[in-house]
Amino acid sequence: MPSSNAQPIPAARPVIGEEEIEAAVRVLRSGRVVQGPEVAAFEEGFSELVAGRHCVAVNSGTSALHLLLMALGVGPGDEVIVPSFSFAASANSVRLVGADVVFADIDPDTYCLSPAAVEAAITPRTAAIMPVHLYGHPAAMDQIMAIADKHKLAVVEDACQAHAAALNGTPVGAFGSGGTFSFYPTKNMHSLEGGMISTGDAQVARTLRLLRNQGMEQRYANEIVGANMRMTDVSAAVGRVQLAKLPGWTEQRIANAAYLSEHITASNVVTPVVAEGARHIYHQYTVRVRGDRDAAMAKLTEAGIGNAVYYPTPIHRLKPYWEPDQKAGRDWDLPETERAAAEVVSLPVHPSLTEGDLERIVTAVNALGENL
Repeated sequence: MPSSNAQPIPAARPVIGEEEIEAAVRVLRSGRVVQGPEVAAFEEGFSELVAGRHCVAVNSGTSALHLLLMALGVGPGDEVIVPSFSFAASANSVRLVGADVVFADIDPDTYCLSPAAVEAAITPRTAAIMPVHLYGHPAAMDQIMAIADKHKLAVVEDACQAHAAALNGTPVGAFGSGGTFSFYPTKNMHSLEGGMISTGDAQVARTLRLLRNQGMEQRYANEIVGANMRMTDVSAAVGRVQLAKLPGWTEQRIANAAYLSEHITASNVVTPVVAEGARHIYHQYTVRVRGDRDAAMAKLTEAGIGNAVYYPTPIHRLKPYWEPDQKAGRDWDLPETERAAAEVVSLPVHPSLTEGDLERIVTAVNALGENL
């Protein structure tokens, strides 16, 4: 039990400091509040995080996925291979362009797409692979890119949880046909709300800029059918402040995770695995609980330790996917996905944690012992 004066430790803590507030107010006073100089500057700054690729800012991570698929020409009749162990937006974006989702299983250590499962899922209709860099751990991009090159497939990186993650020195968002990032308030950095698309193809970048802005580059000179998925300058100004803080926050997350992994000793709790060559930036610090997970979470909550499950229901079992698949006679065989959904729990790892917070988390987790 926490002491009477001990405050609960939240699972996540969005940061909105004075610098963010001042940046937002500065833009509001300028009168340039949508798709202006702050957005352009944010795109330029974020490009440094993805090896200099073109960057296009939009209003959410989901919009980023949706527009990137559109820009790559993915649509009706196509299939996109997606992990079911992810947030629904990964699969939703595929459905939104009229393509079919093909679910593939995950690696049990990294929770990211299994390259072998991807290879087995390819059909003549496959147009793209969507690896999700889940929890901030990069997917096996070297193997996935080799598979994509072999079959001439697009690769859409869902890096919405993985700002500044990397594999063998290459940042996520710089591997595939394009990468997508989210700036939702609980992400490792945020812009109040927003998203970013990275691509190495200048023509794809121009198409994305058209798609986000009603299909026009020049006002009233619409070139294609587009949408309104622009980022505001207020969001971009906040994002620029957060981007400057991201390196320090990332190192703190990595240090916090290292402390937790070193000091958690409960035999029924499995700490995160980091693949060789991977830079895991710990959007979530996710353990596996062997035993009664609900009981473990209740005990952690009682001790004042925030915790959550990402994600308790795999996408293929959510109503919009499960019911059509059942009608079509499809039943996905995803044992590692099912096992992960039944066992994972995420613990606080955010950079606002103090040394005392970390000690409290370790004490509470180790107290679980074998009593589950």
